Amino acid sequence: MCERSQLLTGLDRLGLSIPSVSVDKIMLYCQELQKWNRKINLIARETAAAEMVEKHFLDSLALLPLLHKNSGLDASLLDVGSGAGFPGLVLAAAWPELRVTLMEPRQKRTAFLRHVARTLGLSNVKVREERLEPGQPLPEQFTFITSRAVAAPEIFLPLIQAAAGPETVVILMLAAEERQSWDAELWQTVGQLKFVLPFSGDPRLLIAVRRHVS
Repeated sequence: MCERSQLLTGLDRLGLSIPSVSVDKIMLYCQELQKWNRKINLIARETAAAEMVEKHFLDSLALLPLLHKNSGLDASLLDVGSGAGFPGLVLAAAWPELRVTLMEPRQKRTAFLRHVARTLGLSNVKVREERLEPGQPLPEQFTFITSRAVAAPEIFLPLIQAAAGPETVVILMLAAEERQSWDAELWQTVGQLKFVLPFSGDPRLLIAVRRHVS
């Protein structure tokens, strides 16, 4: 079972606070993930509940400080290759005012994402069953674009370049020891956050970048 106490302890150790109703929704999300994961491969089948809470849910919630720092009242986020909903669907549950678009090409996974959004009553979530192609512009400009484990930054940034407006903040989710390599003439760093996961101590690094305006 997913443990509420573990989520709350992890949030406290990360210096985060979310509403009690959001904690309830994340616990329900975690339970639905466990059920669906028995039938379709959303995350590694052998993942224990404690590891799931830390390495998927808390890892996603760690983006909140960078989002709050770089957004106004009407913020939107595009999660590319959302998979089982990390980090975008978790952030939507934690921050109801954030408009979240989950882009995922695999039908079984989009079925799961839509099910969880309905079950949690998340009216701020839109699911797009498609793959973002390099150079593909999007009809909507997003405040944030992010992704977890889709591609290394030097591949991911060119992939989303046409979808990122001049004010869009792209948040790169990295392991702290990961090599950082991208076009510094095109992308400027506007913030970063280094932390460790609260139970395993695994290092993480979030880097926020924005396109240079010529």
